[in-house]
Amino acid sequence: MEVRQVSYFLAVVDNGGVGSAATALGLSSASVSQGVRSLEKSLGAELFHRIGRGVALTAAGRAFVGPARRIVRSASAADSAPLSSATSVSGRLDILASVYVAAHPVARLVGAFRRSHPAVTVRMGALSEDDDPAALLRQGHWELVFSHLPVPAAEFETRALGVLDYVLVAPPDAHLPPEHVVALAQLPDLPMLLVPRGAPMRVQIEEQMHQAGTRTRIAVVTHHREALDSMVLDGVGATFMERSGAAELVARGAQVRGLDPPVQRAHGVLYDPRRLSRAGAAFLERALTLADPATPVDPAPAPSG
Repeated sequence: MEVRQVSYFLAVVDNGGVGSAATALGLSSASVSQGVRSLEKSLGAELFHRIGRGVALTAAGRAFVGPARRIVRSASAADSAPLSSATSVSGRLDILASVYVAAHPVARLVGAFRRSHPAVTVRMGALSEDDDPAALLRQGHWELVFSHLPVPAAEFETRALGVLDYVLVAPPDAHLPPEHVVALAQLPDLPMLLVPRGAPMRVQIEEQMHQAGTRTRIAVVTHHREALDSMVLDGVGATFMERSGAAELVARGAQVRGLDPPVQRAHGVLYDPRRLSRAGAAFLERALTLADPATPVDPAPAPSG
């Protein structure tokens, strides 16, 4: 088995097909196909079902994705080590982030990291509500997982990075009290835009509102969190949003109010210190350098749903 063949396999997985993988790699489709076939022969298992001109992972292929990523990361680190200085880092970094922290703060961290280490290619995936972060780390798919805390994964290291503060974001023409903070018990009667029931932040917000004796008047429930910005600005309704993300809407005319009592959630990073590449260790160091020192190391469990 050659690392080159493994990289071809991952290119097919990441690009959705042999042709797209060949384009991404700057090779011919025949070269990529031959490399994958040679890898399958070495492993003694088919990694893809060939369906017409397309491919789909077999069970063996799905099981091999995580180990393949570890192989490529390790080879990249080994190749760059003789040429790198004490401060330069190169190679590939695979990180996973939940939708709640992807833009704030993970995207900012990626930008800061890439400015310091432009030779590192960062692959950033989306952690869904149904994913098991510990299993994904264990299988080798990712090096670092960023999400709300706590994360039930005792076998891995968890470091708190900060606290996300959620606020009420309302359309430009909404009638809101002039105060900068509104009590959950006295929320304005506005149509609300919400994510589906069961999402951790909706559970937490609704439990705190229930304790305050108030309810929402639901206008829209959407899986597409990226659509909330446009619906707020178009006057469809109000929503709850992380403060730094809401600040961008204020510049476009939206109104923002803090909440009393505050609705907050700690966030952090999960990783296996035994398997961190040099790029992963450098990214973690940058994240911890920029962490909020007031964040508790062992945040209390989120309210149950």
